[in-house]
Amino acid sequence: MADTPLVLLHGWGMTPRIWNGLRICLSPRIAATPALPGHGSPASPGPELAAWADVLLAELPDACVLGGWSLGAMIALDIARRHPQRVRSLVLFGATPRFVSLPETLNEPAWAHGLDPATVNGFIAGFAADAEATLRRFLALQAMGESRRRGVVHSLGRAVVAPDETDAATLADGLAILANTDLREAIAGIEVPTTLIHSRDDALMPLGAAEWLARTLPDARLTVLDDCGHAPFVSRPEECARAMAGAFSDD
Repeated sequence: MADTPLVLLHGWGMTPRIWNGLRICLSPRIAATPALPGHGSPASPGPELAAWADVLLAELPDACVLGGWSLGAMIALDIARRHPQRVRSLVLFGATPRFVSLPETLNEPAWAHGLDPATVNGFIAGFAADAEATLRRFLALQAMGESRRRGVVHSLGRAVVAPDETDAATLADGLAILANTDLREAIAGIEVPTTLIHSRDDALMPLGAAEWLARTLPDARLTVLDDCGHAPFVSRPEECARAMAGAFSDD
């Protein structure tokens, strides 16, 4: 019985090293952990989600389980939306269809399950002024809610993108994608079976975003973990690996 290959897409400001703990639990299955553009990959496709997804699509084996975290989860959702034949199932950590909250307008429904626009704009302006300090701030937000915060901060620090791996302009494009992407209208059309894993105390992406995805995706189930932050697979790799088991249930 052959194992379905697993591909994992990391989030903004990080590198594939973020998956080291989960790799210990799932190493026979993991086929690839590609670097995002500007995060160790030389690709520079611009500030559009679909263009980043197209770069990563080339890294996927056929009919894989596609995992993604944060920005990587947005990319995974876009790949599943446009290329469902390439994705057997999705596993999404800290996922959202829209990163930024939005008041209701004449043209768009409200979105309460995101970061405040002023906070996101502050990240964008801060990155332009002092990229290193902004990455540290982003890292600190990811560790909030963690009962094992010191160890998680250490692991995140080891996985953060290094200066010699970084293309600052492409990293800025990644922030623009987070600020501008809204997948809400597309979500109900993504029929790929989806496993959602989210922290109850995620300070970067509220649990409400994952609950909305669980209600709106046609075939989704949500596992909520306590006492951890935006990267639950760092502090709870065994629990995450168990929650992922259903994605491989037909092997």
